Amino acid sequence: MKILAAMSGGVDSAVAAARAVEAGHDVVGVHLALSRMPGTLRTGSRGCCTVEDAMDARRVANLLDIPFYVWDFSERFKADVVDDFIAEYEAGRTPNPCMRCNEKIKFAALLDKAVALGFDAVATGHYASLIDSPNGPELHRASAWAKDQSYVLGVLTAEQLKYCYFPLGDTPSKALIREEAADRGIQISHKPDSHDICFIPDGDTRGWLSEHVKREPGDILDESGSTVGRHDGAHGYTIGQRRGLQLGVPAPDGNPRYVLSIRPVSNQVIVGPKEHLAVSRIAGGRFSWAGDPGIDLAERFACDVQIRAHAEPVPAYASLVPIRESERTEQHRVGATHEVVVDVALDQAEPLLGVAPGQTAVLYIGTRVLGQFTIDRAIPADSAQAA
Repeated sequence: MKILAAMSGGVDSAVAAARAVEAGHDVVGVHLALSRMPGTLRTGSRGCCTVEDAMDARRVANLLDIPFYVWDFSERFKADVVDDFIAEYEAGRTPNPCMRCNEKIKFAALLDKAVALGFDAVATGHYASLIDSPNGPELHRASAWAKDQSYVLGVLTAEQLKYCYFPLGDTPSKALIREEAADRGIQISHKPDSHDICFIPDGDTRGWLSEHVKREPGDILDESGSTVGRHDGAHGYTIGQRRGLQLGVPAPDGNPRYVLSIRPVSNQVIVGPKEHLAVSRIAGGRFSWAGDPGIDLAERFACDVQIRAHAEPVPAYASLVPIRESERTEQHRVGATHEVVVDVALDQAEPLLGVAPGQTAVLYIGTRVLGQFTIDRAIPADSAQAA
């Protein structure tokens, strides 16, 4: 095949490109310039897509003797990922920018351009597997669950999966990837993995948001409606947060309090005990299916739901239902007509805690990714039981 290898400058994408070359494919390397400040430097494992990363990717391409290009997607990245991130926080939601980057940049803008240029597939260093089925390709977890990245790929559609190539899906561990890179003479074999949000390389999300979101002081309330503190901007808080609340009134029982909800319209933050974070139902929109689900979506179906990249999947039942106007909340997106409703099993040893609107829920059956949706509502377990 003629393959476009997305080369981030990290060891995973380097080995993925090397394996594609070794398999006999016609490979071209490309690095995506996403930063609007191309002189940005990398600090250890903080951030990615820096000038050093571009140079590391070029050196690997030279080693593999493949053509290499840098494509400037910085304007698209700002509009579809950074601006979306800001808008979500302004609306009181907690977004996942990596999901938006995969959805809008790596497997939309990049893939579209690759197909237009005649490439058969885009190769990345993600740990996930593709399995051919009579109904088209299926996205599955990687063989090494500790490194599995199928969650962040849950936004891919059936059409996009046709053009995806994940050479690392069957690799048992990251240690083997580093060992393979060293054996191939790839000098970045021990380069640290990037973490945190790439456009916030110092890891201070709250500080970054304070420079991009208008700060409006407001009240911190307990569940009874009593004021227990003040905040200098609701965007600085997330569901499940315990530290940094600076409450002026202690809880009657002396136990810690957590952020239970954020109300962007009234600019209030609601706090309460940890047990009130337990969730029995989540619902949301902006859903997509990763291939033909092979089930009747008009009926409730059993599945597993995962709400964070490294969270354990939880048994659940899901259904696709219309949004009733009487149930629409300020967290629902304007124009949304349907949502996925997921009932989470309540007999789990560890209940689903700290679910925030804006997070992505990915549905699985076994190792297969069915699809995903953005959470708009999380219904507490005690509310569902009372109902």
